Amino acid sequence: MTQKKNIYDHFHPDERSFVVKVEEWIERCSERHEWKRTDYLDPRQAEIVRALASRNGEVAIRFDGGYEEAERQRAVIAPDYAVLDDEPMGVQAIAVTADSQGHLDLDHGDYLGALLGLGVKRELIGDIHVHEDGCHCMVTEEIADYVNIHLRQVHRVHVLTELIPLSALRVVKSKLEEMSLSVASLRLDGVASDVYRLSRAKIVDPIRAGRCRVNWKAEENPSALLKAGDVVSMKGLGRFKVLEVEGVTKKGRFRVSIGKYI
Repeated sequence: MTQKKNIYDHFHPDERSFVVKVEEWIERCSERHEWKRTDYLDPRQAEIVRALASRNGEVAIRFDGGYEEAERQRAVIAPDYAVLDDEPMGVQAIAVTADSQGHLDLDHGDYLGALLGLGVKRELIGDIHVHEDGCHCMVTEEIADYVNIHLRQVHRVHVLTELIPLSALRVVKSKLEEMSLSVASLRLDGVASDVYRLSRAKIVDPIRAGRCRVNWKAEENPSALLKAGDVVSMKGLGRFKVLEVEGVTKKGRFRVSIGKYI
């Protein structure tokens, strides 16, 4: 029990249930020689899997989200003697297009909402790439046929769907709106209030309420210090990346370059 408690000390309380599941997967692989293919993991969950697998030392893991640099990926966990290079990962791409010509004024949230509206769980959905004429979305192969048959409307737009090979996937890299800030410190609440143009008082409450994540990990401390490379997301407000801490002004303020995801 003490050993398990020491493990939990390294993770946020909200992550405990996931950590327990990963420990069980790894134990079954190392001791019972079972294999486990996960649903889609966000980068923080993938980091937890890597950390616990490395700690065990008797399992092999592979991650794949359908393309290089995928944010959300599935993992295969197997006994350490397994060769996973050609192991099927169960990722499937679906093309979604309007059933009439013209530009679609739909965003990532519209497509994700439509998929969730089918009763599909979030962990069965990978990355979503939005194009002017529709989107390419990644799902688990287990639900691909269901989505292909039932997804017929996104927001108020009637759509058509098609299962496509991964070679036909059109990847859209995230766009960042760059801004330069001068902040008194690198505290989370201070930087976030300037990025979202809200008072610090209005930023502190959602952070303490668990609505903020730094590098996909829950962060409830408004005074947590940010550094270059950190990705901050605030539920309902979007996310941004600390691109660079450029230096300190003569008045002791920090010059920070921020990229806001658009």
